[in-house]
Amino acid sequence: MAKKKAHDLRDLTVEDLEGLEREKAEELMDLRLRLRLRQVDNALAIRTARRELATIKTVITEKKRATT
Repeated sequence: MAKKKAHDLRDLTVEDLEGLEREKAEELMDLRLRLRLRQVDNALAIRTARRELATIKTVITEKKRATT
């Protein structure tokens, strides 16, 4: 999946964002496991995945606060 910017994510629904959050969390968990097994080619992928997950969570929080 290509890196998504926050302004692109704001166009999505909360349900879509929560699905992306689950996917990114699984990807991050897989990357961490592969790092421990020394199978990761690009260690910076973990940082990128972690930051994308944080961005997704931030947008979800913003949307939920805006609706309440």
